[in-house]
Amino acid sequence: MAETTKRFAPPGPLGFGGAPLGDMFARVDEETAEGALTAAWDSGIRYFDTAPHYGSGLSEHRFGRVLRRYERDEFVLSTKVGRLFRADVNAKPQPPFVGGLPFRMEYDYSADGALRSIEDSLQRLGLARIDVAYIHDIAEDHHGAGWTELFDKAMEGAARALTRLRDEGVIRAWGLGVNRTEACERALRMADPDVFLLAGRYSLLDTAGLAGLFPACAERGVSIVVGGPYNSGLLAGGTTFEYAEAPPDKVAARDRIAALCKEYGVDIRAAALQFCAAHPVVASVIPGAKGADKVRHNAELMRQPIPAAFWRALKTQGLLPEEAPTPAG
Repeated sequence: MAETTKRFAPPGPLGFGGAPLGDMFARVDEETAEGALTAAWDSGIRYFDTAPHYGSGLSEHRFGRVLRRYERDEFVLSTKVGRLFRADVNAKPQPPFVGGLPFRMEYDYSADGALRSIEDSLQRLGLARIDVAYIHDIAEDHHGAGWTELFDKAMEGAARALTRLRDEGVIRAWGLGVNRTEACERALRMADPDVFLLAGRYSLLDTAGLAGLFPACAERGVSIVVGGPYNSGLLAGGTTFEYAEAPPDKVAARDRIAALCKEYGVDIRAAALQFCAAHPVVASVIPGAKGADKVRHNAELMRQPIPAAFWRALKTQGLLPEEAPTPAG
């Protein structure tokens, strides 16, 4: 089905994902965090995504410290709702974050909770507005088999509140920030979202978004922001997939892709980023990065030429679906 005009599209093709700056997997010092954000700006990135969950507010603090230097209308900023944080000197880090600030997390997907979350985020950021609010992690991977009941409550609560804020011009757009396509598909049936941040479900190793969700988004004019284009590390030289040790089938698929990359002289990380960005519904790809060098390298990878024959070989060998859009080459 033909794609309609996107109702809202964060600037791309490359954005900045803020999870690593919440001390994800490893602590990041203030100087390194500031350097990463500054390098993103200097590389031309104008879309920045963060969340209260990332280090219990730490990522938002770091984003605000740097982004306040720039004219507010020159960048797009998204954060998330669904968790509230209370001061607690005994609070422990929330995995996969190993550091962060001394706040205790409580899930809250109500309308009042969403409004409170945004107000708290504005205080942490030190900014007067955000552009996009995502309802965070409202899917089975975080809430188990009974997730749909909680999801439906979120549509009655947080989603309605965010729709009202959008219609009043307080925010520009809202959607979900999740790791599962099923939640996005359900949101399309029940509400009126503008954009989804979908992590890990559209990549060289997982094209789950391609069959049902992406065509539905195209029909509705809903944009996709792709998070986790490296599948939490496996496509960038690491050993993790879905934030855990990669299963053998994913390692084998990665190795076959890597062999083709070697044959055609392609950096697998460039292929990972550019594949995600090639789909028409994708507005931006937001890899996380802990330091300035990685940020600059991601920007370079997005520009590296990749021969069309490489993409054809991936499809010929069954590593990508035939219907998956690929860069022109």
